[in-house]
Formats: sequence, structure tokens, C-alpha cells
Amino acid sequence: MNAARSGYRVFSANSTAACTELAKTITERLGVELGKSAVYQETNGETRVEIKESVRGQDIFIIQTIPRDVNTAVMELLIMAYALKTSCARNIIGVIPYFPYSKQSKMRKRGSIVCKLLASMLAKAGLTHIITMDLHQKEIQGFFSFPVDNLRASPFLLQYIQEEIPDYRNAVIVAKSPDAAKRAQSYAERLRLGLAVIHGEAQCTEQDMDDGRHSPPTVKNATVHSGLELPYKAEVRSEDLVYAEVFVKSPTVTLAPVQLQLALVPKEFDKHQCRDSIYSLDDIIDDVESFVAAAEILKERGAYKIFVMATHGILSADAPRLIEESAVDEVVVTNTVPHEVQKLQCPKIKTVDISLILSEAIRRIHNGESMAYLFRNITVDD
Repeated sequence: MNAARSGYRVFSANSTAACTELAKTITERLGVELGKSAVYQETNGETRVEIKESVRGQDIFIIQTIPRDVNTAVMELLIMAYALKTSCARNIIGVIPYFPYSKQSKMRKRGSIVCKLLASMLAKAGLTHIITMDLHQKEIQGFFSFPVDNLRASPFLLQYIQEEIPDYRNAVIVAKSPDAAKRAQSYAERLRLGLAVIHGEAQCTEQDMDDGRHSPPTVKNATVHSGLELPYKAEVRSEDLVYAEVFVKSPTVTLAPVQLQLALVPKEFDKHQCRDSIYSLDDIIDDVESFVAAAEILKERGAYKIFVMATHGILSADAPRLIEESAVDEVVVTNTVPHEVQKLQCPKIKTVDISLILSEAIRRIHNGESMAYLFRNITVDD
């Protein structure tokens, strides 16, 4: 394809070499050259972006992967989008495989919905469309005033299981919490495997404390205004809770309640009944302590291999070291987030390339074709 006649350009908004790898892979698949630009940091920390070719009347795709320095990556994206807008680009589409601040999509006590703020900033900077993958909450799409294509990585992860793991039919899919049961069920049904749902003991989490449920705090000798009476809600004790089983079409193993939300097998579970391999699925893997603790118990109960699979492998802090020293056999993630350094620290981390679906999304959007083809073999629970 001739880049000069294609009517679109593909730019990389990242200043680090490790993060431009995905952009280069996508442009190779599209048969175009990567747009000429310079993105760098001034000595005082300011971000500077220079567009070194004409973009007037073009469809521009900005590929931005999010490294550990999230705020710098956000500023690079905003400044590049604004530079392209003022250079009279026709449409500016952001290709952001992992959308940052997606975990801050709910209101907390004296906080803010940062994900909504970022969506407004991107629109103000000039973006007219976004391509992303496996948003932490699907409702985040409603924060934007322009179209959002939320692609899915599940077909690539399923393909990895079927092609790279010879004995995958002897496995069981594990949902680390009831909230993840639907996602795990969709994988289990397509692979025709059993499903285990982890039930954790109800505890007051930090998020519950932050969202105002326990406000105002109890203060002795405080004067209470009698003009406003709030509905009284009885306190629920953990020992009074009833843990319901999750029923699915495929064979189900419901794990017993445990004190921590970990993938623990009940004591009466026979070692010989444990499947050969166990897959734990999630959209983001960053803090790996729960996965590591779960793997230890599962190994004790007779699990042959344990795989942790996620779309976005952030793996910050000591995550590579903890994985390397754990009973986890493999951590399979996609290349939505750069993690080459983590792979050097931990050979157990494997990467699945998703540049194919991103490049096809770019081609279809530019040509005005339907995106439905990219969502085939996708369930509503993915």
C-alpha cells in the first residue's frame, strides 16, 4: 500500500523505544510507514511533540501504549492529538490498547472519576475516535462524546490455550471471584472445560471505606441534627452470609468460602479429582500476590500446571520476582502494555501478539467498513 495515497497516517505517541514496537508491528501489517514525528522530554520534564510531515485532510491514527510512567504517556497523547488538530488533520483516532486510569471509573469519598476526566481531556485535545481493548468496565464507553471501539483479546488467548498447551482439555477454568464468573464461564464454555468459582469471605475492603458508606465517622459527644433521618441499614456479619453456588452449563466445581479471596481448594477436595491444569483469568494483572498464594495451595492439592491469563500485563513493582519464585507455571498476557523488562526478570511471562486485530480495526475504520467482523466468536460476557 502506498502511504502517500492511502489517505491516512499512523503515528507513535511514545518517546521510548520499547513502546514503539507495537506501532512498528501494526504499520508492517498495514503496509505503511510509521509517521515522522519527534516526541521527547525537555530537561525540565516538559513534553514536546513535533509533526514532521503534512497531515492536512488525512485520517490520523495515534498508537499509544502505556508504560510505567502513565502520566507522561497521557501528556504525550494529548499534545500529539492537539498538534495534529492544529495541523488540520481530518480525523484523529487514538489506538490505546490499555486505557489508563480505567480502575478509577467509580466515585469514591472526596474523590473523582478520573477516567471521565481523561475522556474529556482527550476530546478537548482533538480525538474523534478511540480504539481500545478490554476496558476494565464496559460502562467507561459512556464517558466519551465520540465513538469507542472496545475490542476483545479473548480469541487470541483462547488460541494460545488450544495451540500452545497440549493437554488443555484436562484443565479447569478458575474465576478468582464471583464478579469474574461470567468472564470465566464464557471461556469455559468455548473450550468445553469445567469451571471453578472462588467464594471469598465478605470483608470490608478499602474501596468500601472510601466510597462514603461509613461516613460520617462515629464521634463521641457529637451533636446530631434531628431534622434529617436517614434510612437505617442493619450491619451484616460475615458469619450470617450465605454463599450461593454458581451454576453453569459445563461441569462446575464451586470452591468453599475461605478467609482470603484466593483460589483455594476445600480441604475435602481429593487430589486425584484435581484437573491437570488450571487457568485463572482476568483483564488486568498488576498485583500478583493473590495469584501467587492461590498457586501454592493449588499445587498442594495436586494441580499439575497453573496458568494465569490476562489481557493487560502491567506487572509493576516486584511482580516479576514474585511470579518467578511462585508455583505459577506461566503468566500469559498480550502486548497491549510493554513488558519486555519484566520478561527479562521472569521467563515465565509469555506474550500473545494482538497487533493483527488492531491493524484490521485501523483499516476498517479508514475504509468505512463494518467492525462486526472483529467481534465474531465474542460473547457478551467477555
